Amino acid sequence: MINHTKILRGNSKMKKTMMKSVLAAAMLAGAVVGQGSVSNAAGTTPAVAAATAVPIMRDNLAKYGLVKDVELPVTVTAGGLSYTLEKIMIYETKSDMAQAVIKKYGYTGTEDQKYFIWTKITIVNNSKALVQFSSKDLNSKWRFNFGEEAWTRMPEKLAEKTNSTVALWGWELAPGKKLSTYQAYSYDGDFKWFYVSLSNKGAKAYLDVVKN
Repeated sequence: MINHTKILRGNSKMKKTMMKSVLAAAMLAGAVVGQGSVSNAAGTTPAVAAATAVPIMRDNLAKYGLVKDVELPVTVTAGGLSYTLEKIMIYETKSDMAQAVIKKYGYTGTEDQKYFIWTKITIVNNSKALVQFSSKDLNSKWRFNFGEEAWTRMPEKLAEKTNSTVALWGWELAPGKKLSTYQAYSYDGDFKWFYVSLSNKGAKAYLDVVKN
């Protein structure tokens, strides 16, 4: 006799797996269609919500044994600079998803790294001075640590572009400005925890996303 209950459960599980894969792919490909933006920190009028809400997959941390203590998005602020981590997806560097983005933007330094990490972020300058990462200021303002530090990677094809909304490298924000964009990291260690550190104008702040 056919066990319809098992079949239904199997189909349900398959649908959930497919949905997660589709959402992950959409998040990774978000930069390709340019979903980032540069604007005033005051914000703009929100778009009318769709009739049917689409579930947002903000991370896949659990896949790597990282159980969140706080839900994304998360924000950390230091010296008037606000950093919000909207989404984060971790992929094996050799995976098709990772390679698609690496090749599209020419990311360098990923070859010998096990993981490629793709993030969607928003940074806001609430200070009264220019904040930047450029030849004039090479100090990284935010860092990721999973047990060891993850390293930001340069999209060679956009290395000369300031404030890219699809693959960030150099950036500068005047007072009152904000930038929504995507940024890549590579990582080769074990996943033990996850915290974001922020440093600006001598001020420092930390945020535990996954505590040890």
